[in-house]
Amino acid sequence: MKYVDHVQVAKRMNTRLLFNKVCKMIFFLSTLFGLAVLAVLIARVVSESVGWIDLNFLTGRLSTNADMAGIMGAILGTLWLMLIVGPVTMFLGVGTAIYLECYAKRGKFHSFIQTNISNLAGVPSIVFGILGLTIFVRLLGLGNVILAGGLTMSLLVLPIIVVASQEAIRAVPGFLSEASYGMGATKWQTIKNIILPAALPGILTGAILSLSRAIGETAPLVVIGIPALLIPFPGGIMDRFTVLPMQIYYWTIDAALVAEYANLAAATIVVLLLVLFVMNSAAIVIRNKYQKRY
Repeated sequence: MKYVDHVQVAKRMNTRLLFNKVCKMIFFLSTLFGLAVLAVLIARVVSESVGWIDLNFLTGRLSTNADMAGIMGAILGTLWLMLIVGPVTMFLGVGTAIYLECYAKRGKFHSFIQTNISNLAGVPSIVFGILGLTIFVRLLGLGNVILAGGLTMSLLVLPIIVVASQEAIRAVPGFLSEASYGMGATKWQTIKNIILPAALPGILTGAILSLSRAIGETAPLVVIGIPALLIPFPGGIMDRFTVLPMQIYYWTIDAALVAEYANLAAATIVVLLLVLFVMNSAAIVIRNKYQKRY
């Protein structure tokens, strides 16, 4: 029988417990540091926005006069942009996920597509801006209008929605599909009536979070030349536009010349954060309310 040195075992256990406590403390301090920095940033932004957010600011037009400037044009531009990004990404993203999970045969071609989709999800956003500038703005001659911006942002978040939809479809228990096939349903009937309804909470959650990222992105719109000048309110997908992140970007730059622009940028950041908070909360509510346990 092999001799066990209980003293050495106890020492190793104590060392592991001490190491576990040290790691736990490091991770806790890292989390605390991140939250502290975030709290300081939010407090700074909110303090600089006090007194600037009012009805005139939310409904007014852009102006070179800081006291008269408003963000209604940027708000409308953001809404128009989402009206393009939402349907395009949902249709193409969910359709791609259904094909890859339910129709495509497992093999080299499937692995090639899956690998590229996963890689596209990590590509810097400015690369999609260059792609949108080349295809939509110049090749198709759309210019820097809402349609070009919406299609460019759709390319940005499409891989994220595809991956999220795939994960939601995979999470559907296999016995539901088998029961549907056993009742004589076709594959499309099973997908439409069984798989998609069960996967819908996960798909919607991924879509809302993806749209939240699209709302906060600036680099692709800067590349395709979206302005932040005194332009009319957009009324259609072929109109020129600006969005909230673009307005924040330009006002932050102009704050070096006019100090009040920093307050306008802070006020716009607060509005954008509220929009993102509402969208992320909606994603959590949808997930918790409609997620089924099997």
